Amino acid sequence: MFENWFVLSPKLRDAGYCVFAFNYGTGGLGLSRVADSARQLQDFVEKVRGVTGAAKVDIVGHSQGGMMPRYYVKNLGGADKVNHLIGIVPANHGTTHPLVGPAGTAGCLSCDDMQWGSQFLRDLNADTETPVGPYYTVITTKYDDVVVPYTSALLAGPSDYVTNIILQDKCPLDLVTHHLITNDAIVARWVLHTLGRRGKPADPNFKPSCLPF
Repeated sequence: MFENWFVLSPKLRDAGYCVFAFNYGTGGLGLSRVADSARQLQDFVEKVRGVTGAAKVDIVGHSQGGMMPRYYVKNLGGADKVNHLIGIVPANHGTTHPLVGPAGTAGCLSCDDMQWGSQFLRDLNADTETPVGPYYTVITTKYDDVVVPYTSALLAGPSDYVTNIILQDKCPLDLVTHHLITNDAIVARWVLHTLGRRGKPADPNFKPSCLPF
């Protein structure tokens, strides 16, 4: 939680949102099968809904955490409980990065699931990548050095509830990479913009300030 959200979480809180985060997977390190982590998310969402009284939650996730909620949405009843699903450099179609795999490397079962062409991802993306229910926004960077190619993050679906954002299309000098992207000020502007839209994903015509602070 600290590594990914110590910059963005306070910005969301200051904008008036109730912010919750959790560590998932083996040892809280995201090493379990993605489906198992999604079941942890399912339990966590129910706790958040219980505490807040909200019928639906907004989910902002990074990397595996941007892709894993799609399993919850598609297979675990999350479609009716998620409003916005914002994936920041999500591994939606896997990666060809040589350090992700082979199966079970160093106990990382999720690395197996996130390999390009894995059975898990073939199943997840079959029929529809974006089941009706949430509004999907993907935020990615051309300089992603983990989810390779960076276009693997992008989702297919109707534009009325799916938006794909490549940071450099609006801010070409933003050179942010995979691990630091949740600390990026431009990403925070995109996230806040998206959360502020009722019944819509991010507006692809939104022009954030490109200042790095």
